[in-house]
Amino acid sequence: MIALRWLNFQKPYLLKNKLFIFLILFQTSLSSQNSTNATQATANPIIDGNVLDDSAWNNANVITNFTQKSPDEGEPSSEKTIVKLIYSSKFLYVSVVCYDSNPDGIVISDSRRDAPLNNTDSFMFVLDTFKDQQNGYVFGTNAAGIEYDAQVIGGDGMSMNSSRQSVGVGANLNINWDASWEVKTIIGDFGWSAEFAIPFKTLRFSSQENQNWGINFQRNIAQKNEQSFWAPIPRQFSLNRLSLAGNVTGINIPSSRNIKIMPYALGLSNNANEEDVKSDETKNDFGFDAKIGITSSLNLDVTYNTDFAQVEADEQQINLDRFSLFFPEKRSFFLENAGLFSSGENTFYGPDIEMFFSRRIGIANDGSLVPILGGGRLTGEMGGFKIGALSMQTKEVKNIANAENYGVYRIRKELPNRTNFGALITSKNDLNSSANNKAYALDGAYGIGETIQLKGFLATSDLPADSDNNSDSYAYMLEANRNTQALTTQLRYSEVGKNFNPEMGYVRRLGYRKILFRILNRTRPKDFYGILELRPHITYWSYWDFDGFQQSGYLHIDNHWEFRNGYRIDTAVNFIWEGVKSPFEIVNGVTVPNNSYANSELHTRFNSNLTKPISLIVVSKIGGFFSGNRRNTDTTFRFRLGERFTSEIISKYNDVSLPEGKFYTHLLRSRFTYAFNPQMYIQSLLQYNNQSDQWSMNWRFIWQQSAATGLYIVYNQTQDYDGIPTDLNIRSLVFKYSYLFDID
Repeated sequence: MIALRWLNFQKPYLLKNKLFIFLILFQTSLSSQNSTNATQATANPIIDGNVLDDSAWNNANVITNFTQKSPDEGEPSSEKTIVKLIYSSKFLYVSVVCYDSNPDGIVISDSRRDAPLNNTDSFMFVLDTFKDQQNGYVFGTNAAGIEYDAQVIGGDGMSMNSSRQSVGVGANLNINWDASWEVKTIIGDFGWSAEFAIPFKTLRFSSQENQNWGINFQRNIAQKNEQSFWAPIPRQFSLNRLSLAGNVTGINIPSSRNIKIMPYALGLSNNANEEDVKSDETKNDFGFDAKIGITSSLNLDVTYNTDFAQVEADEQQINLDRFSLFFPEKRSFFLENAGLFSSGENTFYGPDIEMFFSRRIGIANDGSLVPILGGGRLTGEMGGFKIGALSMQTKEVKNIANAENYGVYRIRKELPNRTNFGALITSKNDLNSSANNKAYALDGAYGIGETIQLKGFLATSDLPADSDNNSDSYAYMLEANRNTQALTTQLRYSEVGKNFNPEMGYVRRLGYRKILFRILNRTRPKDFYGILELRPHITYWSYWDFDGFQQSGYLHIDNHWEFRNGYRIDTAVNFIWEGVKSPFEIVNGVTVPNNSYANSELHTRFNSNLTKPISLIVVSKIGGFFSGNRRNTDTTFRFRLGERFTSEIISKYNDVSLPEGKFYTHLLRSRFTYAFNPQMYIQSLLQYNNQSDQWSMNWRFIWQQSAATGLYIVYNQTQDYDGIPTDLNIRSLVFKYSYLFDID
């Protein structure tokens, strides 16, 4: 502040010397950065959540002075928060006391591991252990004491939309990373408090002495819709903006072994009744995963006889287009460090290109499961480069899939200010034939100041078996984006050749040129009818084939009205162009003819306060659709009872009227969860899709003893809704138990 006042006083002189101004401002920014020193523990704290009565915290440095991001950006937090940090030879300990003047108003919206923390009273922190401002670890909890952890990749923390994360390429936050650590909380008349114990071998870091890490802390106060940070974060960024994190110094970590072995045992019973063909199967099996720390910054993961029976079923989707759907990966082994292997192009609805799509492993072309014999993954830092190598082997399934080997190899160099470049190679080898495929990619990003980033991507692949034109086997993308407090802009151009064929990846469509443009404004008026933020924006994208024919186009003109009470209203109009060269069957019996279609539709969205026990989200689109009209309504109803029971019912409804035929589609999905405690819960997923006229149920009992280990009991059933006698009825029951052996 003193330096800034001095600059203001000397303004007439300094305007003549811009270089001098830059140097002073640079020095001021460095000196004002939040910093703390880690204290070595004289006694290890008891991890029970009771910070105030634990003397182990008495000599630790006090971290306070949190600043709001919302609702009143730049103002001090409305409630006092005190954070302390100490470490021992094996653990990093973090404590927080979240004082609250209305402790009866503390909101606990969920008690499951990794449940979202944005609509609940919560505390999170991020660790940039290599101080590279691009990669980090997030740990968090709410007042119920859940374990929430994630990996940050890229360090952008850019809020291009209101969602917490995206799917596929460019997902800066991988919430599916699960580590072994501990947290406990208590609630009292002061508010609530938490104690974290993070084993150092859970993290990757350099081997230097007296280390300096990036760190930041975030507190959410749900009853006030308030977010505050220790190192201030502007409205356009999130906790993941590692370049804005503070510093923690004085961390000295002794070297130690890091070997974890996680064997599992499984019992399965499967009963299928399909068109008078019955089958019964029982199965007992075993396998294991292992983690081996090669160095403090390099880790080897090994898996044998890999099984994912405990994973939640896919959420069904309705396809009213002629392009393939994207189903995100849910299997834990492939999700850890997934960001390192990402390369391609992401969009607002999912990836257009994903060079390495792990769902290709262990799933046949017809959707059947293929047993995974095993494999390994090496990830970490070596010689100043981020490296990754993965190799997986699948078994042969007669008449379904041959035995195959999948390999992906990644190298990435990270430089200051969100700058990086890298290369990726994928290799798929059919062990029973010569049907092999390789693909290659280069990608990179260049940061300019705090607001601008340039990105690029270039790839090629082996040709499909029926093609001899190598010039069409390519893809590339160029992008520039700028993100300031008031304005976000994005401009992208990309091309994909007709014969681009990365068989280990995902490509939504082939043979096109695309341009994408977006501009978004954030305005926070003062005392204007309860409005927190206005977000007017325009999004445009269009695909053309190489003959100049427009395949698809979309112009979205919108404004988000976000209120201080948690409500939100979106009012938009969409202009849509579709060029259909070949007729396609949109549903059974209804074919869209080849033609060029231009339509418009009204688009609205409403949600109530999502922190409340009962909340509602309604998205509606009404207007033209190909050669006719459509009414689309997506409704999400959420209800929770206390901190243990949560539920969500989703309806996705389309009423379509075309000259070629009328039809409607309806997808119903409900998810119910009851948590006995943060480690033990029951979850069910019920789905009905009128297109397939089937309902399905996925029921899971989970008792987690540590990350990704414990007892899982899973029941699945798929059945015709009106099949009498039943045409299809598939039921399976799985018992799986895994245990963590942590070898010090």
